[in-house]
Amino acid sequence: MTTLSIVMPVLNEAEGITAVLETLAPLRRRGVEVIVVDGGSSDATLQYAGPLANSVISAPRGRAVQMNAGAAIARAEVLLFLHADTTLPQNADRLVLDALGKSRRVWGRFDVRIEGRAFLAIVAMLMNIRSRLTGIATGDQAMFVRRTQFFAAGGFPDIALMEDIALSRRLKQYSRPVCIGEPVATSGRRWEQLGVLRTILLMWRLRMAYYFGAEPNALARQYGYAPRER
Repeated sequence: MTTLSIVMPVLNEAEGITAVLETLAPLRRRGVEVIVVDGGSSDATLQYAGPLANSVISAPRGRAVQMNAGAAIARAEVLLFLHADTTLPQNADRLVLDALGKSRRVWGRFDVRIEGRAFLAIVAMLMNIRSRLTGIATGDQAMFVRRTQFFAAGGFPDIALMEDIALSRRLKQYSRPVCIGEPVATSGRRWEQLGVLRTILLMWRLRMAYYFGAEPNALARQYGYAPRER
């Protein structure tokens, strides 16, 4: 019986994909389905992912499109969306299913711990507090949702950035998110490459611009991500 489906969007993750997927092996042995959705990698991502996932499929580049493609073939009633640089707790499946069952809510997320410099612990703490106050989750927090409400909400909107925030807003019409205190661990490489303070200010500015209606493709370019040509 498939208890939970994990959907992981990837693009050129050959360097680290094996280690990430190996951490999911205990969950797979307990019936968790792992679906890797490639957005057109030019390296060996697909070759390395194949033996360590239940399904490896391809989709047009873009996290939203890739995650929707994975959700479309998932077999479990509960979907979890995991970034390739994020590691789940070893008992993540039980934490998710228990949290949804006990709370009677339809979606949620984990607290997050950012690996790297000590100051990133404060950044993560503030992210978790903000999420609790606003009911908005980010992709780094390993969002999970019952498939019925995921598809009723239309899935992730096909936008280049802020797809997690947009879906959170839609899901809040069904319930507030359940927040799991045991954290996922996500890479601090983005923060350290750009600088912690600079990254914080950039994300605040982009979120504020999105809130006031800025076009996601333009925001993605400011973030350093080239949107897919349509």
